[in-house]
Amino acid sequence: MAADSTPEPNRLERRKMRTRTALVRAAQTFIADGNLNVPILEITKAADVGMGSFYNHFQTKDELFQAAVDDALEAHGAVLDSLGEPSDDPAEKFVRSFRLTGRLHRKAPQLSRVLLRSGLELITSDRGLAPRAIRDLQAAVDAGRFTSQDPELAVVIAGGALLALGQLLLDRPDRDDAAATDQIAEDLLRTFGLTPDEARALSRTPLPSLDNLPAV
Repeated sequence: MAADSTPEPNRLERRKMRTRTALVRAAQTFIADGNLNVPILEITKAADVGMGSFYNHFQTKDELFQAAVDDALEAHGAVLDSLGEPSDDPAEKFVRSFRLTGRLHRKAPQLSRVLLRSGLELITSDRGLAPRAIRDLQAAVDAGRFTSQDPELAVVIAGGALLALGQLLLDRPDRDDAAATDQIAEDLLRTFGLTPDEARALSRTPLPSLDNLPAV
């Protein structure tokens, strides 16, 4: 096999990457806290970088905040991919991602808050959950597993449920996140055309542990 010829980033490029990452992480913290009117100076202080460094990477605060949301969506998608297991049943693949995402509201609270604050991007973005959900929903329709004929509208239903669930779990820390997620997953499967028995069975299958997730 030929060696990878991609050059390693030099010291300056690595420093620029660290600076950009620090700005994105700081922005995510402010987004998670609902502080969208924070001045750029406060963001650079939180990131521990100079004001000039901000403009080396972003032209406006809105551009940074969009990058922060995009980064969160990518991180969400990467987690789902890392925990995925092969399955011949697209209905099972769909509900697996839904159930894992529901549990991430508690396991990755910072990521959850960013996604909740970004709201509809969770449903409409070409990153993260939405494209994976549309892929699996379309496959389930094609295989005759789901009766819903419009995967985009099905994602609206599922995504809206996930956002509302995340807010509920944030407001009600006493709620069992796994039980609540699985009940909604079961109801969604029934809505999309599975029988009650099959919907319950698929929404109760074992999931991989989320205890050793990398920081997201």
